[in-house]
Amino acid sequence: MAFSGKTLADLGLRPSQGPTSLIYGLAVDSREIKKGFLFVALPGSQTHGAKFSNFAFRQGAIAILTDAEGATIASKDIQEYNVEACIVDDPRGALAQTAALFYGCQPEVVVAVTGTNGKTSVASFCQQIWEKIGLNAINLGTTGVEGFWSTSLTHTTPEPIVLHRTLAQAKRAGVTHVAMEASSHGLDQKRLDGVKLRVAGFTNFSQDHLDYHTTFENYFAAKVGLFDRVLGFEGTAVINLDDPKGAELMELCLANNHEVISVGRVNSDLQIHGQKFDAMGQDILFSWQGETHQAKVPLVGGFQGENLMIAAAMVLATGIASESVFAALKDIHSVRGRMELAATRSNGASIFVDYAHTPDALATALKSLRIHAMGRLVVVFGAGGDRDHSKRVLMGQIAAKYSDITFLTDDNPRSEEPSAIRTMVLVGAPNSIVVADRAEAILRAVDYLQAGDTLLIAGKGHESGQIIGNDTLPFDDVEQASIAVAALEAGY
Repeated sequence: MAFSGKTLADLGLRPSQGPTSLIYGLAVDSREIKKGFLFVALPGSQTHGAKFSNFAFRQGAIAILTDAEGATIASKDIQEYNVEACIVDDPRGALAQTAALFYGCQPEVVVAVTGTNGKTSVASFCQQIWEKIGLNAINLGTTGVEGFWSTSLTHTTPEPIVLHRTLAQAKRAGVTHVAMEASSHGLDQKRLDGVKLRVAGFTNFSQDHLDYHTTFENYFAAKVGLFDRVLGFEGTAVINLDDPKGAELMELCLANNHEVISVGRVNSDLQIHGQKFDAMGQDILFSWQGETHQAKVPLVGGFQGENLMIAAAMVLATGIASESVFAALKDIHSVRGRMELAATRSNGASIFVDYAHTPDALATALKSLRIHAMGRLVVVFGAGGDRDHSKRVLMGQIAAKYSDITFLTDDNPRSEEPSAIRTMVLVGAPNSIVVADRAEAILRAVDYLQAGDTLLIAGKGHESGQIIGNDTLPFDDVEQASIAVAALEAGY
């Protein structure tokens, strides 16, 4: 899809030499540069993008957006190719605003949700509610772009050029409503800046991504950026008050004069009064604006019901009538890889797959399944490589505490030695049955199931590959569960 050319001034930039030719594209990767593009040279963790300026200019870039360090690195090439240089203190923030101006449009209603867990489910639930009401809606995040219009993505929160191009394409495809996931990485790198948000939602906060953020304070500050930097003055914040950080975030939003809708079990605008569970779903009793409502939904796990209430509040905040929102809840389905029923054995044992890969998410998933399970609760789990080491023993402790039988296996070991990761997890779950091969672990766990038992396969959820070293090998937990059941049932 072609986009019309714009001057640097149109893009909110001040070139060093005055008016230039029209800009016909933006790129951070010098290999994606074409004639007439603006090359955005950002500082990186290992090298500065400006080191590739010579190649970018030879490819046809006519201008560069960078910081003072980048301008110094590329100064010789800037002079040699006579390109315009736009030098700013915050190139990431400038890129987001520039991308928004270049692509020029987005769907009428855009909402975003952040939190350690639940983002994908909340975004999908928003999309589903809008869809049931008859609106052209999509959700955008970990599972790509889904709904009325679809495309693939490589990041939960895409970098600004991809994000704003995707929003513009969605708008041209007829999409009117978008629900986005806002990851802490994306917020810290200002990828969402420039998006005009109507609503920002908060699910929860617990340990994750400390390999990137280094401290809990930095991690939470990144989440807060959705509310104190990205959400517009007329926007609404939807906050889960059941989380310990909820009250702190609500106070901040009120200080910023944002309208706030609270969700929770005590003193909340949308208040959950009770949940009753059966084998494959739950009834939720809740109140809104003085009226009590009941919704029977096919979602397993109490936390999924809570995610649904956050999504309902976010849709309400966009101006949809409550009767329409609440009527749509009964038709909501679970998200792929989020407490997804993968298979059922002939003896009635159930097998679920969930993305739970943090201590808090694993605890929440296991405690929720315990309520639905009649027999023993079995878990297959592991921990990913090249990520926060401190959570590994916690994952083991939680698996041991909240399940009856633990099968410890490999997740995505990446560049680490898988056995070393398992050894760290075993400190927390010393009685685990250790099966390194994930497919074998799932097969053995499924074979272990007796009538009434429930198995949770945790960690990878919707993912269709396992990262070992530099290779991503095809692997799908749901598919493996089905294969295991078929193989075992055929043998009886």
